[in-house]
Amino acid sequence: MARIRLALPAQSLFQLTLPIRIQDINYGGHLSNSAILGLAHEARIAFLAQYGWQELNIEGCGIIMADAAIQFRAEAFHGEVLNISVGLMDAFEYGCDMFYRMIRESDAKEIALVKTALVFFDYGSRSKVAMPAAFASLIPD
Repeated sequence: MARIRLALPAQSLFQLTLPIRIQDINYGGHLSNSAILGLAHEARIAFLAQYGWQELNIEGCGIIMADAAIQFRAEAFHGEVLNISVGLMDAFEYGCDMFYRMIRESDAKEIALVKTALVFFDYGSRSKVAMPAAFASLIPD
């Protein structure tokens, strides 16, 4: 079976530092796959907040996740600190891909790469909508 290989954007637009909490650990004693998506979500919220946006209000539009992919690179453990960088690419009419690179702060070891597909969405009409120009302007060519 072919493995997922994520190609990151050349430019990072945002960085957040987060500790790994005890609830982020699975029965194997390391960072769980569900916690990785949770950390990505936390980084996405912080990224949007720097522009005064929220997931339900980006220039009047909400977003939904159309898909998610994780490329596991190394284990991480309770108490370690991750630096999470966020970037955007692969724009289309209704959205783009958001990428997250998680690196352990203590030794710069890459822990995971994550991609989520953002689709702009009108929760009132339950339909996708065009990406707002202000958000689209953040995506490098």
